[in-house]
Amino acid sequence: MKKRKSQCGRRGEKIFSTACIVPSLIGVLVFFLIPFGIVVYYSLINNPVMKDYVGLENYSRLMDNTAFRRAARNTAAFSLAAVPLAVILSLGLAVLLERKIPGRSLLRTFFLSPLMVPTASVVLVWQVLFHNHGTINQVAEAFGGEPVDWMRSSKGQVIIIMMFLWKNLGYNMILFMAALSSIPRDIIEVADLEGAGGWYKFVHIKLRYLSPTILFVFILSLINSFKIFREVYLLTGNYPFDRMYMLQHFMNNTFNNLDYQKLSAAAVLFSIVMIVIIAILLTIESFFGKDVES
Repeated sequence: MKKRKSQCGRRGEKIFSTACIVPSLIGVLVFFLIPFGIVVYYSLINNPVMKDYVGLENYSRLMDNTAFRRAARNTAAFSLAAVPLAVILSLGLAVLLERKIPGRSLLRTFFLSPLMVPTASVVLVWQVLFHNHGTINQVAEAFGGEPVDWMRSSKGQVIIIMMFLWKNLGYNMILFMAALSSIPRDIIEVADLEGAGGWYKFVHIKLRYLSPTILFVFILSLINSFKIFREVYLLTGNYPFDRMYMLQHFMNNTFNNLDYQKLSAAAVLFSIVMIVIIAILLTIESFFGKDVES
């Protein structure tokens, strides 16, 4: 009798858990999987009217497109520079602010303040600083230097990287500080008793426990790096200087031109690249974090 009751109880729990999951599964299906399937379908036909299957012809056209290659190259260069910097600098700030240094609360406030500023206001500040007749050029001229049109020069992407770091370091820093505070104190105390130095403790203890957070911050920073289009668009419009032309510019302009096949092919390629990158990151994190779990 008790066995039958326990079986009924487990069956009721399964039914209840399934009922709770079903709405989320329906939402994922309706808003993610079906739209992505439609995008893949559009990338394999010639146009929405004729709907003739053309295989990988749209992908071939996309790879031969000069604007797409320039946008992909600029986006890759930006992400390769900005994302590692965002992770390393925010981790360094978290380790620094973990110590009892003067003005720690003030520094936290300073790095968190960009999170409260709207994107349009951020862009306005950077326009004032780096405009052709902005503050930076005025200071340079005061010391005998030559003004630089920052937004139309090869240095434009450096400005965007600085803006990205200024906007995202604070949030990443808070995530790392929370992870540092969750490291077991007894392990650190044992390392202190055995005479371990600060660098040894950081590399062999703290980094091991921080590996899931590092992965999360890396993926979050990677996603945020693809959102830099908002800032660049507000700064320079649809067609910025070549070095600041990102994938989002290409997709936005392609959408405006109603070239859905090229847009769909670009979206599918972009998704594949993101899936591969995240899979590699998960594999690396699993390798370095398995001894912590054990």
